[in-house]
Amino acid sequence: MISSDDRVTGNPSFEIVIPNWNGAKMLGDCLNSLSGQSYQNFMITVVDNGSTDNSLGMLARDYPAVRVLSYSKNRGFSAAVNAGIRKARAPWILLLNNDMEVEKNCLLKLLEGMVDFPDADFFALKMYNFYNRELLDGAGDAILRGGVGYRLGVMEHDGERYSFDRLCFGACAGAALYSRRFFERVGCFDEDFFAYVEDVDLNLRAARAGACCVFLCEAKIYHIGSATSGSKFNELTIRLSTRNNINLMVKNYPGRLFLRFLPAIIVYQCIWLLFCIKKGVFVPWFRGVCEALSPRSLSLFYGKHREHSADMSREELRLLGNRIVDSEREAVASIMARRNENGRSNRLLRLYLKLFC
Repeated sequence: MISSDDRVTGNPSFEIVIPNWNGAKMLGDCLNSLSGQSYQNFMITVVDNGSTDNSLGMLARDYPAVRVLSYSKNRGFSAAVNAGIRKARAPWILLLNNDMEVEKNCLLKLLEGMVDFPDADFFALKMYNFYNRELLDGAGDAILRGGVGYRLGVMEHDGERYSFDRLCFGACAGAALYSRRFFERVGCFDEDFFAYVEDVDLNLRAARAGACCVFLCEAKIYHIGSATSGSKFNELTIRLSTRNNINLMVKNYPGRLFLRFLPAIIVYQCIWLLFCIKKGVFVPWFRGVCEALSPRSLSLFYGKHREHSADMSREELRLLGNRIVDSEREAVASIMARRNENGRSNRLLRLYLKLFC
């Protein structure tokens, strides 16, 4: 990995870490929105994952104050943000995707949140749809028992439900603020996930460690979404999401918890398969399953399981399981609110909800 000269002096309150891969235009818009912040005591690190567009040239020419870490090839989201986290000097680290516009008072609201919630270990930001700013793109993260994350509020109109700060299960790593002590306590992102589901894994580990996450309703960003991968349902996204969903359960679900959630897991996996068939992406789904169930992958993630999860007590398992169930209920409320708002919802998802929620 190559690092540019470190031009930052002083003691910034925030280190902003932005991973980038061939996203020069979006990245420029994101950096411009940061330059207009009402609170300016921060530094920015862009971690470039082997871009072949003009990202590095653009950064050197137009944003000389930005620290740049660059890889010669794409090593994935987890490796990129971990590199920025390890380089960070500030006590708080803000992760942002490159396809975001940051509202001008966002950092000020984050600073106020840190004061209002001194015991919080990390914060979820309020994400809006970039193109339709009446719609939310996320208001804190939940998790389903099937081992998949869900962004609360996604595709809902903003309203009273999301107009106050609250505790939540976790945060979407595309727009989240973490204390340095969080990573010392929980660890960094698992680089073996490469991309997708890595923040669900981190949220689960944080829950197991008793870390506290707060959603801040006034810390706002606008998110394009799937700008780097090209679309929500492309082959890469399906393959990695399928693979990593299984990897996550192998790593984080001890035997008793897995058996407790097994009916929901089976139904969720069947629904996901039917969805992939419907969308014409059965082949990448199948490849993801094969990769996850390969001897190498099972050995790798079960080894992580034995290291971090196998020694949990029955009481710890019960509490973690209850937190997951409570989080799923919050996701269900969000899903049903979206259904009631637009008059329709995915039939397969409704089946899962009727059977298990």
